[in-house]
Amino acid sequence: MLKLVLPIASYIWGSVPFGFLIAYWVKGIDIRSFGSGNIGATNVFRVVGRKWGIIVFILDFLKGLIPPFVAAALIPDVSGRLIIIISLLSVCGHNWTLFLKFKGGKGVATSLGVMVSLSLFFQNLGFILLAALITWVITFLIFRYVSLASILAGFIFVLFSLLFSQELDVKIISSVFFIFITLRHKNNIRSLVGKKELRF
Repeated sequence: MLKLVLPIASYIWGSVPFGFLIAYWVKGIDIRSFGSGNIGATNVFRVVGRKWGIIVFILDFLKGLIPPFVAAALIPDVSGRLIIIISLLSVCGHNWTLFLKFKGGKGVATSLGVMVSLSLFFQNLGFILLAALITWVITFLIFRYVSLASILAGFIFVLFSLLFSQELDVKIISSVFFIFITLRHKNNIRSLVGKKELRF
């Protein structure tokens, strides 16, 4: 029963639109009508304030971090595949939240939370995650574009997952996450190409 309930619960947990809720609670606004229109941490940071953007990032990060540990705690012999499915659904919940007519965030913070948790379940994933994080930091410090840093970090993560010895399920979820991140940033990619993307 838990093997059915936990994936559904993970999607619902991922669907909680923290950015939307905090912006409404703090400023009484619909964050979707301001800035980039996104409900994620970056837009909240710009529109509502630094502190609230950081809080949203942490909460969105926890969306991805918590579900795998809950699954491992409740199901002692949980399979790696079920962990992957639960993790994927938490990101799907964030990207396509049922509470906002299936329109959500871009999934970067939640995907990061997932990968941090999975690095404890799958060998060598911590090294790959570190390489992706270093890529994000260097790209951001040089160009000051959150979107570009996120896309390149996602690319490095999936590339290293494919190049180094990883289980097939890890290769699949890293590829799916990169596709998600790229598709969710399609407007940012257009802005980058047109030199209209906002620097952070």
